[in-house]
Amino acid sequence: MLRSTLIAQTIHNLAKLPDDKVEEVSDYAEFILKKYEEEMLQKGIQQLTSESKSFQFLEQDEELYTVSDLKEIYNEKR
Repeated sequence: MLRSTLIAQTIHNLAKLPDDKVEEVSDYAEFILKKYEEEMLQKGIQQLTSESKSFQFLEQDEELYTVSDLKEIYNEKR
């Protein structure tokens, strides 16, 4: 269904409801809008951090330790 049709249908249905139910629907619509805005904000933050070069230096880090640095080596269970 088209967005404009859904909006018109919702407004038509709201006009039939008593005031307390219209308020309930309004509260729910605000809840959904806040949730949507938070999701968009979170996706934006994730995109910014994934494209950021802040932690690029970690990719170029040399290996500091090897197996020979271990003091004890535990055998695998057979």
